[in-house]
Amino acid sequence: MDRSCINHRIAQLQHPLLQLAQKLTKDPVDAMDLFQETALRAVRKSHLYKDVEGSNLKAWLKTIMRNIFINNYRQKRKKNTFYDITENTHIINSLNPSANRGENHLLMEELKAILNKLDDDKKTPFIMHYKGYSYNEIAEKLDLPLGTIKSKIFYARKEMKRDIQHKYGERPVLC
Repeated sequence: MDRSCINHRIAQLQHPLLQLAQKLTKDPVDAMDLFQETALRAVRKSHLYKDVEGSNLKAWLKTIMRNIFINNYRQKRKKNTFYDITENTHIINSLNPSANRGENHLLMEELKAILNKLDDDKKTPFIMHYKGYSYNEIAEKLDLPLGTIKSKIFYARKEMKRDIQHKYGERPVLC
């Protein structure tokens, strides 16, 4: 179909297409933008439309419009999503210049003391997991079954949590 012919047919279908655009966007300005983008794409891709008996230009244009709307919606949603690419959240927390470094140092010393109270069979897997090793890597390095490693780390956390709650009460403040 040539461009002048498709331009004329799009102009004839403007009203129902604008209604669909309004229904999709719920905003008259966005609806007009969507209609214009649909018309532009239809003119550019007019060579793909075969004007034979049984073909429906209106349905083809509505499909183009719906696809453009979905793509734009996904793009907007993706732009509004925040991805934190920092390796550790301590970087974010360390940017606060008013944070009391001495207080943080004391808390870390107390946590290290609580960690050092653990038995070595629990402390070693816990520290390895804290450093980023996976359960499988820890199991291989310590030559222990995977389930044993998971339970040792679980009980180390549980014991440390109990000691922290005993020292600071029910709700410890660690930040």
